Amino acid sequence: MNKIRSAITAVHGYVPDYILTNQELETIVDTTDEWITTRTGIKERRIQKGEGLGTSDMGAEAVKGLLEKRGIDPSEVDLLICCTVTPDMKFPATANVITDKAGIKNAFSYDLNAACSGFIYGLVTGSKFVESGMYKKVVVVGADKMSSIVDYTDRQTCVIFGDGAAAVLIEPSSEPNGIMDHEFHSDGSGRVHLHMKAGGSVKPPSHETIDAREHYVYQEGQAVFKFAVTNMADVSASVIKKNNLTGDDIAWLVPHQANMRIIEATARRSCIPMNRVMVNIQRYGNTTNATIPLCLWEWENQMKKGDNIILTAFGGGFTWGAVWLKWAYDSN
Repeated sequence: MNKIRSAITAVHGYVPDYILTNQELETIVDTTDEWITTRTGIKERRIQKGEGLGTSDMGAEAVKGLLEKRGIDPSEVDLLICCTVTPDMKFPATANVITDKAGIKNAFSYDLNAACSGFIYGLVTGSKFVESGMYKKVVVVGADKMSSIVDYTDRQTCVIFGDGAAAVLIEPSSEPNGIMDHEFHSDGSGRVHLHMKAGGSVKPPSHETIDAREHYVYQEGQAVFKFAVTNMADVSASVIKKNNLTGDDIAWLVPHQANMRIIEATARRSCIPMNRVMVNIQRYGNTTNATIPLCLWEWENQMKKGDNIILTAFGGGFTWGAVWLKWAYDSN
Protein backbone atom coordinates (compact mmCIF):
# COMPACT_ATOMS: atom_id res chain seq x y z
CA MET A 1 0.00 0.00 0.00
CA ASN A 2 1.40 3.37 -0.99
CA LYS A 3 2.02 5.91 1.73
CA ILE A 4 -0.56 8.68 1.82
CA ARG A 5 1.12 12.01 1.26
CA SER A 6 -0.43 15.43 1.61
CA ALA A 7 -0.19 17.66 -1.43
CA ILE A 8 -1.17 21.21 -2.31
CA THR A 9 -3.81 20.84 -5.02
CA ALA A 10 -4.88 24.49 -5.41
CA VAL A 11 -3.79 27.97 -4.36
CA HIS A 12 -5.50 31.34 -4.51
CA GLY A 13 -4.71 34.82 -3.23
CA TYR A 14 -6.33 38.15 -2.52
CA VAL A 15 -4.82 41.60 -2.07
CA PRO A 16 -6.70 44.87 -1.45
CA ASP A 17 -7.07 47.39 -4.25
CA TYR A 18 -5.44 50.35 -2.47
CA ILE A 19 -1.74 50.74 -3.27
CA LEU A 20 0.44 52.62 -0.78
CA THR A 21 3.55 53.72 -2.66
CA ASN A 22 6.90 54.88 -1.32
CA GLN A 23 6.09 58.32 -2.74
CA GLU A 24 2.94 58.53 -0.61
CA LEU A 25 4.87 57.39 2.45
CA GLU A 26 7.25 60.30 1.87
CA THR A 27 4.29 62.60 2.66
CA ILE A 28 3.42 60.70 5.86
CA VAL A 29 6.76 60.05 7.53
CA ASP A 30 10.38 61.23 7.23
CA THR A 31 11.61 58.82 4.56
CA THR A 32 12.43 58.59 0.86
CA ASP A 33 11.83 56.13 -1.93
CA GLU A 34 15.59 55.62 -2.21
CA TRP A 35 15.96 54.90 1.54
CA ILE A 36 13.13 52.34 1.52
CA THR A 37 14.17 50.63 -1.72
CA THR A 38 17.83 50.36 -0.74
CA ARG A 39 17.13 48.84 2.68
CA THR A 40 14.11 46.65 1.93
CA GLY A 41 13.52 46.29 -1.81
CA ILE A 42 9.92 47.45 -1.36
CA LYS A 43 8.32 49.93 -3.78
CA GLU A 44 4.64 49.61 -2.78
CA ARG A 45 2.29 47.64 -0.59
CA ARG A 46 -1.48 46.95 -0.50
CA ILE A 47 -3.63 48.39 2.29
CA GLN A 48 -7.10 47.25 3.25
CA LYS A 49 -9.43 50.24 3.38
CA GLY A 50 -13.04 50.34 4.54
CA GLU A 51 -14.78 50.48 7.89
CA GLY A 52 -15.43 47.15 9.56
CA LEU A 53 -13.12 45.14 7.31
CA GLY A 54 -10.62 42.81 8.91
CA THR A 55 -8.27 39.92 8.22
CA SER A 56 -11.20 37.52 7.83
CA ASP A 57 -12.58 39.47 4.86
CA MET A 58 -9.34 39.04 2.92
CA GLY A 59 -9.03 35.43 4.03
CA ALA A 60 -12.59 34.63 3.00
CA GLU A 61 -12.01 36.05 -0.49
CA ALA A 62 -8.91 33.89 -0.88
CA VAL A 63 -10.78 30.79 0.30
CA LYS A 64 -13.81 31.37 -1.92
CA GLY A 65 -11.53 31.79 -4.94
CA LEU A 66 -9.62 28.65 -3.95
CA LEU A 67 -12.73 26.47 -3.74
CA GLU A 68 -14.16 27.83 -6.96
CA LYS A 69 -10.88 27.18 -8.78
CA ARG A 70 -10.74 23.59 -7.53
CA GLY A 71 -14.46 23.00 -8.14
CA ILE A 72 -15.13 22.05 -4.54
CA ASP A 73 -18.28 22.83 -2.60
CA PRO A 74 -17.64 24.52 0.77
CA SER A 75 -19.44 21.63 2.49
CA GLU A 76 -16.59 19.30 1.48
CA VAL A 77 -13.93 21.09 3.55
CA ASP A 78 -12.97 19.17 6.72
CA LEU A 79 -10.64 21.63 8.44
CA LEU A 80 -9.54 25.25 8.02
CA ILE A 81 -6.45 26.66 9.73
CA CYS A 82 -5.90 30.42 9.67
CA CYS A 83 -2.32 31.56 10.23
CA THR A 84 -2.35 35.18 11.39
CA VAL A 85 -0.97 37.70 13.87
CA THR A 86 -3.78 40.17 13.22
CA PRO A 87 -6.97 38.32 14.19
CA ASP A 88 -10.28 40.12 13.76
CA MET A 89 -10.75 39.86 17.52
CA LYS A 90 -9.05 38.19 20.49
CA PHE A 91 -11.80 35.62 20.16
CA PRO A 92 -13.45 33.92 18.39
CA ALA A 93 -10.75 32.61 16.09
CA THR A 94 -10.51 34.37 12.75
CA ALA A 95 -10.63 30.91 11.17
CA ASN A 96 -14.16 30.54 12.57
CA VAL A 97 -15.18 33.82 10.95
CA ILE A 98 -13.61 32.87 7.62
CA THR A 99 -15.51 29.57 7.51
CA ASP A 100 -18.75 31.44 8.11
CA LYS A 101 -18.05 34.06 5.42
CA ALA A 102 -16.94 31.37 2.94
CA GLY A 103 -19.99 29.19 3.58
CA ILE A 104 -17.99 26.32 5.09
CA LYS A 105 -20.37 24.49 7.44
CA ASN A 106 -18.93 21.00 8.06
CA ALA A 107 -15.38 21.86 9.09
CA PHE A 108 -13.72 22.66 12.37
CA SER A 109 -11.31 25.57 12.35
CA TYR A 110 -8.74 27.34 14.47
CA ASP A 111 -6.02 29.99 14.35
CA LEU A 112 -2.28 29.39 14.46
CA ASN A 113 0.22 32.07 15.47
CA ALA A 114 3.92 31.63 14.75
CA ALA A 115 4.47 35.19 13.48
CA CYS A 116 5.90 35.24 9.95
CA SER A 117 6.60 31.49 10.06
CA GLY A 118 2.91 30.79 10.67
CA PHE A 119 2.00 29.69 7.17
CA ILE A 120 4.65 26.97 6.89
CA TYR A 121 3.85 25.80 10.44
CA GLY A 122 0.17 25.66 9.48
CA LEU A 123 0.91 23.90 6.20
CA VAL A 124 2.74 21.06 7.93
CA THR A 125 0.17 20.91 10.75
CA GLY A 126 -2.66 20.62 8.23
CA SER A 127 -0.75 18.01 6.25
CA LYS A 128 -0.63 15.67 9.24
CA PHE A 129 -4.42 15.52 9.42
CA VAL A 130 -4.43 14.41 5.78
CA GLU A 131 -1.55 11.94 6.11
CA SER A 132 -3.27 10.30 9.08
CA GLY A 133 -6.20 9.46 6.82
CA MET A 134 -8.54 11.38 9.09
CA TYR A 135 -9.39 14.20 6.66
CA LYS A 136 -9.32 14.64 2.89
CA LYS A 137 -9.67 18.38 2.36
CA VAL A 138 -7.80 20.84 4.56
CA VAL A 139 -7.55 24.56 3.82
CA VAL A 140 -4.63 26.58 5.19
CA VAL A 141 -4.96 30.35 5.05
CA GLY A 142 -2.17 32.88 5.55
CA ALA A 143 -3.70 36.31 6.13
CA ASP A 144 -2.74 39.54 7.84
CA LYS A 145 -3.95 43.11 8.00
CA MET A 146 -0.61 44.48 9.13
CA SER A 147 -1.75 48.06 8.59
CA SER A 148 -3.89 47.60 11.73
CA ILE A 149 -0.80 47.20 13.96
CA VAL A 150 1.72 49.44 12.19
CA ASP A 151 2.68 52.82 13.63
CA TYR A 152 2.70 55.23 10.70
CA THR A 153 4.88 57.66 12.67
CA ASP A 154 7.69 55.07 12.91
CA ARG A 155 9.67 55.16 9.67
CA GLN A 156 11.61 52.01 10.61
CA THR A 157 8.56 49.75 10.56
CA CYS A 158 5.74 51.44 8.63
CA VAL A 159 7.55 51.12 5.30
CA ILE A 160 7.86 47.34 5.60
CA PHE A 161 4.39 45.92 6.00
CA GLY A 162 1.33 45.43 3.80
CA ASP A 163 -2.00 43.60 3.84
CA GLY A 164 -3.01 40.45 1.98
CA ALA A 165 -4.20 36.86 2.14
CA ALA A 166 -3.76 33.58 0.31
CA ALA A 167 -4.97 30.03 0.83
CA VAL A 168 -3.97 26.52 -0.22
CA LEU A 169 -5.95 23.31 -0.36
CA ILE A 170 -4.26 20.15 0.94
CA GLU A 171 -5.52 16.77 -0.25
CA PRO A 172 -4.20 13.19 -0.08
CA SER A 173 -1.92 11.94 -2.84
CA SER A 174 -0.70 8.42 -3.51
CA GLU A 175 1.88 9.71 -5.98
CA PRO A 176 5.49 10.51 -4.96
CA ASN A 177 4.79 14.21 -4.57
CA GLY A 178 3.42 16.61 -1.96
CA ILE A 179 5.01 17.64 1.32
CA MET A 180 8.19 15.61 1.67
CA ASP A 181 10.09 16.99 4.67
CA HIS A 182 10.42 19.97 6.98
CA GLU A 183 12.62 21.42 9.69
CA PHE A 184 11.26 23.90 12.25
CA HIS A 185 12.87 25.81 15.12
CA SER A 186 11.96 28.38 17.74
CA ASP A 187 13.82 30.47 20.30
CA GLY A 188 11.62 32.38 22.72
CA SER A 189 14.49 34.55 23.91
CA GLY A 190 14.20 36.39 20.59
CA ARG A 191 10.88 37.88 21.64
CA VAL A 192 12.63 40.94 23.06
CA HIS A 193 13.63 42.01 19.56
CA LEU A 194 10.25 41.70 17.82
CA HIS A 195 6.89 41.86 19.56
CA MET A 196 3.90 43.99 20.50
CA LYS A 197 4.43 45.54 23.91
CA ALA A 198 0.83 45.82 25.09
CA GLY A 199 -2.58 44.28 24.52
CA GLY A 200 -1.90 40.84 25.98
CA SER A 201 -2.33 39.39 29.46
CA VAL A 202 1.05 40.70 30.66
CA LYS A 203 0.17 44.29 29.81
CA PRO A 204 -3.56 44.67 29.12
CA PRO A 205 -4.83 47.70 27.20
CA SER A 206 -5.09 50.91 29.18
CA HIS A 207 -5.03 54.65 28.58
CA GLU A 208 -1.33 54.55 29.44
CA THR A 209 -0.46 51.83 26.90
CA ILE A 210 -2.43 53.60 24.18
CA ASP A 211 -0.82 56.96 24.92
CA ALA A 212 2.60 55.27 24.84
CA ARG A 213 1.79 53.78 21.39
CA GLU A 214 2.48 50.26 22.63
CA HIS A 215 -0.14 48.51 20.48
CA TYR A 216 2.01 48.51 17.37
CA VAL A 217 4.78 46.32 16.00
CA TYR A 218 8.00 46.86 17.95
CA GLN A 219 11.11 45.74 16.11
CA GLU A 220 14.84 46.09 16.71
CA GLY A 221 15.76 46.00 13.05
CA GLN A 222 19.45 45.16 13.19
CA ALA A 223 19.04 42.28 15.65
CA VAL A 224 16.14 40.78 13.70
CA PHE A 225 18.02 41.15 10.41
CA LYS A 226 21.07 39.35 11.81
CA PHE A 227 19.07 36.42 13.15
CA ALA A 228 16.88 36.16 10.05
CA VAL A 229 19.77 36.15 7.58
CA THR A 230 21.57 33.39 9.46
CA ASN A 231 18.69 31.15 10.45
CA MET A 232 16.50 31.33 7.35
CA ALA A 233 19.48 30.68 5.13
CA ASP A 234 20.85 27.86 7.31
CA VAL A 235 17.55 25.99 7.69
CA SER A 236 16.92 26.07 3.93
CA ALA A 237 20.39 24.70 3.26
CA SER A 238 19.91 22.07 5.99
CA VAL A 239 16.69 20.69 4.48
CA ILE A 240 18.30 20.54 1.03
CA LYS A 241 21.40 18.72 2.31
CA LYS A 242 19.45 16.36 4.59
CA ASN A 243 17.48 15.08 1.61
CA ASN A 244 20.55 14.64 -0.60
CA LEU A 245 19.53 17.48 -2.86
CA THR A 246 21.58 20.33 -4.27
CA GLY A 247 20.68 23.81 -5.40
CA ASP A 248 20.51 22.46 -8.96
CA ASP A 249 17.69 20.11 -7.93
CA ILE A 250 15.49 22.93 -6.63
CA ALA A 251 13.10 24.40 -9.18
CA TRP A 252 11.94 27.23 -6.91
CA LEU A 253 12.93 28.77 -3.61
CA VAL A 254 9.98 30.51 -1.95
CA PRO A 255 11.30 32.68 0.89
CA HIS A 256 9.30 34.78 3.29
CA GLN A 257 9.21 38.29 1.83
CA ALA A 258 10.66 40.29 4.73
CA ASN A 259 13.65 42.04 3.22
CA MET A 260 15.37 41.76 -0.15
CA ARG A 261 18.80 41.34 1.41
CA ILE A 262 17.56 38.41 3.54
CA ILE A 263 16.05 36.80 0.44
CA GLU A 264 19.31 37.15 -1.49
CA ALA A 265 21.36 35.76 1.40
CA THR A 266 19.07 32.73 1.66
CA ALA A 267 19.39 32.08 -2.07
CA ARG A 268 23.18 32.28 -1.92
CA ARG A 269 23.40 29.93 1.08
CA SER A 270 21.14 27.44 -0.72
CA CYS A 271 23.13 27.77 -3.99
CA ILE A 272 20.00 28.75 -5.90
CA PRO A 273 20.23 31.54 -8.52
CA MET A 274 17.84 34.46 -8.16
CA ASN A 275 16.01 33.55 -11.38
CA ARG A 276 14.65 30.55 -9.47
CA VAL A 277 13.62 32.54 -6.39
CA MET A 278 10.08 33.85 -6.05
CA VAL A 279 10.18 37.56 -5.18
CA ASN A 280 7.22 39.95 -5.01
CA ILE A 281 8.25 42.03 -2.01
CA GLN A 282 8.61 45.06 -4.28
CA ARG A 283 4.83 45.10 -4.87
CA TYR A 284 3.35 43.77 -1.63
CA GLY A 285 5.91 44.38 1.11
CA ASN A 286 5.86 42.04 4.10
CA THR A 287 2.34 40.63 4.46
CA THR A 288 3.57 38.33 7.27
CA ASN A 289 1.60 35.06 7.00
CA ALA A 290 0.50 35.78 3.43
CA THR A 291 3.90 36.23 1.77
CA ILE A 292 4.69 32.61 0.86
CA PRO A 293 1.21 31.58 -0.36
CA LEU A 294 0.92 34.83 -2.34
CA CYS A 295 4.13 33.83 -4.13
CA LEU A 296 2.74 30.36 -4.85
CA TRP A 297 -0.42 31.98 -6.23
CA GLU A 298 1.48 34.35 -8.52
CA TRP A 299 3.90 31.67 -9.78
CA GLU A 300 1.32 28.87 -9.99
CA ASN A 301 1.39 28.72 -13.79
CA GLN A 302 5.19 28.47 -13.83
CA MET A 303 5.44 25.48 -11.50
CA LYS A 304 5.35 21.99 -12.97
CA LYS A 305 4.25 18.69 -11.49
CA GLY A 306 7.21 17.11 -9.69
CA ASP A 307 9.12 20.38 -9.19
CA ASN A 308 11.17 20.50 -6.00
CA ILE A 309 10.10 23.55 -4.02
CA ILE A 310 11.65 24.93 -0.83
CA LEU A 311 9.51 27.20 1.37
CA THR A 312 11.34 29.05 4.12
CA ALA A 313 10.45 31.67 6.70
CA PHE A 314 11.63 33.52 9.80
CA GLY A 315 9.40 35.33 12.27
CA GLY A 316 9.04 36.94 15.66
CA GLY A 317 9.32 34.69 18.63
CA PHE A 318 11.81 33.79 17.15
CA THR A 319 10.42 31.12 14.83
CA TRP A 320 11.94 29.77 11.63
CA GLY A 321 11.87 26.78 9.36
CA ALA A 322 11.79 25.30 5.88
CA VAL A 323 9.58 22.87 3.99
CA TRP A 324 10.51 20.69 1.02
CA LEU A 325 7.62 19.76 -1.22
CA LYS A 326 7.17 18.32 -4.68
CA TRP A 327 4.59 20.28 -6.65
CA ALA A 328 1.57 18.07 -7.34
CA TYR A 329 0.00 19.44 -10.51
CA ASP A 330 0.41 21.30 -13.77
CA SER A 331 -1.71 24.42 -14.00
CA ASN A 332 -1.76 24.63 -17.78
